[in-house]
Amino acid sequence: MRLVALFCLAGRLLASDARFTDELWIQIEPIYSKTLQHPFLAGLTDGTLPHERFEFYLEQDALYLTAFSEALKMLASKAPREEWGAVLNKHATEAIDAERQLHDSILRGKRAREMAPTNYAYTNHLLATVARRPFAEGLAALLPCYWIYWEAGKDLKKRGSKNADYQRWIDQYSDASYGETVAQALRMMNSEAERLDARARGRVKRLFILSARYEYMFWDMAWREERWPPL
Repeated sequence: MRLVALFCLAGRLLASDARFTDELWIQIEPIYSKTLQHPFLAGLTDGTLPHERFEFYLEQDALYLTAFSEALKMLASKAPREEWGAVLNKHATEAIDAERQLHDSILRGKRAREMAPTNYAYTNHLLATVARRPFAEGLAALLPCYWIYWEAGKDLKKRGSKNADYQRWIDQYSDASYGETVAQALRMMNSEAERLDARARGRVKRLFILSARYEYMFWDMAWREERWPPL
């Protein structure tokens, strides 16, 4: 997807900030393209996704979002601006509340007992990066979760789904209010990038790419209903 189209489709939310984040998206365009073609995401709209795999995804996502919220709170404590910390803490609360409503209505109390291997690896990558690395690098690690879901939500919205549960999920991530949440994170990234040297920007890009890969792997994990090997 061309970057000009990307920002137009985002309602020009990012028009004034289209700098470093353009470079980041270019790095993951092949990953995003492959993500949209994955049978899990394709199945949300064409009716081929078995509901039990969607439920497995939601169960794992509930565990993921608990860790993601924790990572956001840690990042908020390291924010170089007080207002950024407030925004990130708000995002941490919203990540749990909004998704929990969807999970509870579909899963009706059903919960996964443990993280699948990919989920465990991804969340530990996020938590370790935010805890050990500077603010910009922690933000870069978290950013693909924000951004890829927004772009995927909009792309899937164009196709729609006859399955009410799948359509509710699509609607949640294509909603303009979620787009503004993503825009806030992108504005932080662009602002931070202005004070980074080339080496620091390189580290940010590598972490952004790594998390984008994990995003793809998360969908694949759900499609395969990944389990730990029996011992």
